Amino acid sequence: MTATVATNVQTKPALVDSYGRRINYLRVSLIDHCNLRCVYCMPLHGLRFLPRQELLTPAEIETIVRAAVDVGFDKVRLTGGEPTLRPDLIEIVERLARIEGLRTIAMTTNGIRLPELAEPLKQAGLTRVNIHIDTLNPASLERLMRFNTLEKVWAGIEAAERAGLLPIKLNAVVIRGYNDEDVADLAALTLEHDWHVRFIEAMPLGTQANFALQHYVPNSEVQARIEERFGALEPLFDGRLLGEAKMYRIPGARGLIGFINPVSEPYCDDCNRMRLTADGKIRLCLLTDHELDFRRALHEGGMDALRDLFIRAVQAKPVGHQLRRGVFPQARGMSQIGG
Repeated sequence: MTATVATNVQTKPALVDSYGRRINYLRVSLIDHCNLRCVYCMPLHGLRFLPRQELLTPAEIETIVRAAVDVGFDKVRLTGGEPTLRPDLIEIVERLARIEGLRTIAMTTNGIRLPELAEPLKQAGLTRVNIHIDTLNPASLERLMRFNTLEKVWAGIEAAERAGLLPIKLNAVVIRGYNDEDVADLAALTLEHDWHVRFIEAMPLGTQANFALQHYVPNSEVQARIEERFGALEPLFDGRLLGEAKMYRIPGARGLIGFINPVSEPYCDDCNRMRLTADGKIRLCLLTDHELDFRRALHEGGMDALRDLFIRAVQAKPVGHQLRRGVFPQARGMSQIGG
């Protein structure tokens, strides 16, 4: 029997920040470890990972998310690192699925472990998945991820589709000299599959910031490469963002193409999210280093302290990042924040 996300509660008042944005989306990092070493995300050697005892427990995650839902959050995404490396992942999803008012439990993954986990995750209450795949070219993929995982990732995509973790969304970070010439092949997947293929601009973060800057590709260039093969893309939703993505369709295609442009076209005005790190800090913005210690609040003050801190955190959320001024977050990389 498949668990369903509990939603049989009255709609709570909107949680609005100081700039009039409704904040309802919490990204929850489960782990900073990963079974890949993508060149724009993690160095091959030298990273120190959190000891197991410093990771939030399933009970702590559940309690913090319950407090978030109490004040107006209704959507959670599980991230990492690679969230499927948590041996208690199914338990975490089951706990979250019992929270009344939580409408969506999604997960971002590299897909390698989905062949064995997709169906149990669906049964536990997971709603859908985003799967990371930067290219369909095995040689390019091995250069980018430092492992040749194409067959495993593809098997994970198929397993997620069979399990009903829909819609399937595929994420690709475009890196000059690595996969920028492969983007049209990824876009072509939408011709035959009812998937969303989304291209993401590389963001300068932590130890890999310089690499991202040196190999940055604006999505305007990615779109031009795709249109060179398929002709003009059809804009969707009157140009409004779907989440953080501008959505298009190749004429006649089954699926959709998205462009996520945090560098060239920041969408800070529409930001609706906050991030919980694997060690219990709430990060007010992905691209700033300001964090609040929610694990400490949980153990010192319980649910009331968590609710109060969420409200304070939302009001302290910055208007946007400062990438265009050359200000890059240094304290953590993407895998340590939660991608």
